[in-house]
Amino acid sequence: MSHSYSSNRVHVTFSTKNRAKSISQDLQPRLWAYMAGIARNKGFEAIVVGGVQDHVHALIVVPPVLPLAKAIQLIKGNSSRWLSETGEAGNAFAWQEGYGAFSVSASQTDAVIRYIREQARHHARRSFEDEFLELLKRHSLACDPRYVLG
Repeated sequence: MSHSYSSNRVHVTFSTKNRAKSISQDLQPRLWAYMAGIARNKGFEAIVVGGVQDHVHALIVVPPVLPLAKAIQLIKGNSSRWLSETGEAGNAFAWQEGYGAFSVSASQTDAVIRYIREQARHHARRSFEDEFLELLKRHSLACDPRYVLG
């Protein structure tokens, strides 16, 4: 075969450090667009980015030449730098150390897009902690809930 083809869609989520509610509703659209721009400029795609005051979700498409951890580091590092430089999320903005990353089949892409776009409504009745533990469970990732969220 002379060409390589891949479909590496990944639903990524991570929170602000200590789950601080530092991403205001006014800031969110600009931050989500900025994060999508980081992906585009670094050679991968963010199909959708969304979240609420204390965490973000993104559906990214990672090319086979880019390790997933590097793609996430690029998004987190560059967006954190931008937020620190602008001061729009406070003087000491930081993302949490880790992240969740969950594979998404092509057939589930639209459902994940809707899920990410509806984060504000979703979190009116459910915390990030509960949501994250449910994502781990749904993807059969064993964890000890006492330690998973730091």
